Amino acid sequence: MEKQPLPADNENTEPTEVDGLTGESGPQDVSEPDARAGWNSKIEYFLAQVGFSVGLGNVWRFPYLCHQNGGGAFLLLYILLMLVVGIPLFFLELAAGQAIRQGSIGVWKYISPKLSGIGYSSCVVCFFVALYYNVILAWSLFYLGNSFQYPLPWEQCPKQGNVTERECEESSPTSYFWYRKALNVTDSIEDVGTFNPYIVCCLLAAWTIVCLGMFRGIKTSVKVMYFSSVFPYVVLFCFLVRGLLLDGASEGITFMFYPKLEIWADVQVWRQAATQVFFALGLGFGSIIAYSSYNPRNNNCHRDAFTVSLINFLTSVLATLVVFAVLGFRAKQKVTECVVSNLKELLYEFHDGNVDEALMPPFNYSDPKSVALEGYRAWFKQYGAMVPGNLTDCDLETEMQKGVEGTGLAFIAFTEAMTLLPGSPFWSALFFLMLLNLGLSTMFGTMEGILAPLSDRFKCLARNKTKLTIFSCILGFLLGLLFTQRCGNYFVMMFDDYSATLPLIIVVVFETFSVSWMYGADRFLNDIEKMLGWRPSVVYKYLWKYICLLAMFGLLGATTIRMFLSRPTYMAWNEEKASEEYLEYPGWALAVLALLIIFATLPVPLGVIHALLRDRNSGTSRDAENGPYRMVSTEETPMTDFSELDHRNGVAAPVS
Repeated sequence: MEKQPLPADNENTEPTEVDGLTGESGPQDVSEPDARAGWNSKIEYFLAQVGFSVGLGNVWRFPYLCHQNGGGAFLLLYILLMLVVGIPLFFLELAAGQAIRQGSIGVWKYISPKLSGIGYSSCVVCFFVALYYNVILAWSLFYLGNSFQYPLPWEQCPKQGNVTERECEESSPTSYFWYRKALNVTDSIEDVGTFNPYIVCCLLAAWTIVCLGMFRGIKTSVKVMYFSSVFPYVVLFCFLVRGLLLDGASEGITFMFYPKLEIWADVQVWRQAATQVFFALGLGFGSIIAYSSYNPRNNNCHRDAFTVSLINFLTSVLATLVVFAVLGFRAKQKVTECVVSNLKELLYEFHDGNVDEALMPPFNYSDPKSVALEGYRAWFKQYGAMVPGNLTDCDLETEMQKGVEGTGLAFIAFTEAMTLLPGSPFWSALFFLMLLNLGLSTMFGTMEGILAPLSDRFKCLARNKTKLTIFSCILGFLLGLLFTQRCGNYFVMMFDDYSATLPLIIVVVFETFSVSWMYGADRFLNDIEKMLGWRPSVVYKYLWKYICLLAMFGLLGATTIRMFLSRPTYMAWNEEKASEEYLEYPGWALAVLALLIIFATLPVPLGVIHALLRDRNSGTSRDAENGPYRMVSTEETPMTDFSELDHRNGVAAPVS
């Protein structure tokens, strides 16, 4: 029997259950809500989608990857993968959510009941991400609270009487504050330690803010997004203007964008670029589907896919300019201090008669602060090895590479740079308030990827949406206490590196396969044509069926092989050495990693097995006929009118 296309607005809105494979339908429970909430305006929808896709990764991961992997060459590679993989898959999720008007569970069950587990896997991964992501918000709150004092507490090393703390003196004030004051971290993941009371309180505050923002679903979260999605751009532009005026900004940006085309031959660079595209757009989380499900049926989701992706990319570039302008200033200060220190030692050795006058530099070394870096490095390369003492090469690029990855960028390198700025408490408060808002808008989208599918799938949860939101936030806080222990930072790294990567890739592989092969790419394009009034290019058919799937399999294979070839490691802080070091995860931690990945992907095979068993027991392929799944109406209602609809139906219909 021919497959039934996706529902249209002009179809009968009597709720029916439909099998995406067979097109057969059956009667439904008439108590189902007769309409679905919609966005009040297009601007609200854009704020939600952009707020979710633009997150902390744009500020601290993209700049690091771009700098480490060829600068401008990495940008070109990123744009290529964005065009051939990112945007087509982003468009696929937008179109599916808008057409079927359900959360991720309902969408993939509709397209193929045997793959209904995809939606549940998305929910599990979203919950994993929410657990550790909100801890980062807690850290931002802690730093924000400490920014309102002068001098900043991480500007100088603390002293016990007249003695400077050894750990701080041997590292740096910012590293000491991060590892000892903020986290009070242990030396390894195996040394658990006690709970950090300050971070526990900040985590409670972070989950409270998220709960209040999600209290009435998108009706309240979108109000918060008017600030949380826009404010980071204001801060980034302020930092860009201030950063470009700093000494060393041009050198930082030059190092950032200097193209190294040889990196295109490195498979791992392709893997990192693809992974960044993957996570930058939020593919597989279900949040894109949830947000687009509240759109009008004739909304131009094709244009939205390009617009949101472009904004995301430009935000990453803007954040990169800001980061490396400021880090260039920091690095210039460091190498200037390095030159001064080396020349003072050289003068000391010269006055003691240990250095031949012929080896002395040609520039005016009697005034070290006036010496140009290029002049010193040229002399050092020629004569540095011949001079006694511990002279070093003061390399700007080497200095810029220190602490520019992940949390190290935000809480060590960037905070150190801000201590060098006039009015440092103001810039510090602005920066961490920006991080907080970036994280909040992403958290709202992540929670939407959990709450919307569950509410659409289970009527009892739809009637108790507020209770579900509060319960989810309380559960998130309680489980999140794991990350507030003294070793909690290592668990955050473990979850960030491994708990989401493989499961999300697997989810998107099944999403793409179910649409392009099981439902049919041509049929899906036909449905989009009926929905939008025009047909997207046939190029999407081949991208979905071949290019995207091959890219996802390649990414999945490269990630898996990398995990098996080299034992996973994490960066730990050694208190005795007062420095960072890479340690291998212990056996029990690897077991936890495996369980996280298995637990996140398990719903997919379970969904297939469940559907096959039901088919066998019922003696029919009509999987949806006796199933509990219910489709809601395809009509949309503005959020401002939704309370009236709830009162009329006597139930709290799903709104988020």
